[in-house]
Amino acid sequence: MLKDITLGQYYPADSVIHKLDPRVKLFATILYIVSLFLFHDLPGLIFVTVILIVIIGLSKVPFSFMMKGIRAIWVLILITAVCNLFFTQGTEDLFAWKFVHISQQGIHNTIYFTIRLVYLVVGTSVMTLTTTPNKLTDGLEQGLKPLSKLGVPVHEIAMMMSIALRFIPILSEEAEKIKKAQMARGANFEEGGLIQKAKSLVPILVPLFVSAFRRANDLALAMEARCYRGGEGRTKMKPLHYEKADRCAYLLSVVYLILVIVLRFAFKNTVLF
Repeated sequence: MLKDITLGQYYPADSVIHKLDPRVKLFATILYIVSLFLFHDLPGLIFVTVILIVIIGLSKVPFSFMMKGIRAIWVLILITAVCNLFFTQGTEDLFAWKFVHISQQGIHNTIYFTIRLVYLVVGTSVMTLTTTPNKLTDGLEQGLKPLSKLGVPVHEIAMMMSIALRFIPILSEEAEKIKKAQMARGANFEEGGLIQKAKSLVPILVPLFVSAFRRANDLALAMEARCYRGGEGRTKMKPLHYEKADRCAYLLSVVYLILVIVLRFAFKNTVLF
């Protein structure tokens, strides 16, 4: 499961999405996340699904590679579905036993929140898979630059987020190596109940934390050795510049959000299922 994590990875390809300015992709991703909280009807779901499929196609990232991120959070998806299905109160229960209730509203919430969680992971993965960590850092810093006038350490925040995203695939690979090493020494991670499986993760988590702190210390020493002192007075080797495609992408992102809002109010008296 750890090797299936796609968040923070970069998939090189020659696509329109890859060539867009990182600030545009950050802006579009924010609008996309907002849109997921707006639709509550079948037309809205169909519209968002079509747009997501088009974006994935334009990114030229294999659909199977994109779905690896879903396999990594299947436990979270399962918990979300179970909680909404059995613990949502409705006007008319289809099944009731003690504190467990299954209602039409519960079934609706289960489908809706599960779809929203899956779309959230897939949509945000498009941004990280099509943007290098360096460009993502520059885009975050430029996008948050107005906050620097209020005393917000924009450069440091962007740097920390970029490093955190970069460390996700690295730590995933490290965890997979530790797991294989422990299995070679006789460790069993498959048998036993849920509690036993949780206890069996201790031989993985302890050396993983040690490795993470070691890598963080090495990174800090490397940055100090290169005289890193923050963003004050630093220049960019490749400054960000907007192109015509970037302006078109901004416009299309705003139009997309407006259409989702229109669909929400046009079908406000209908439900998802």
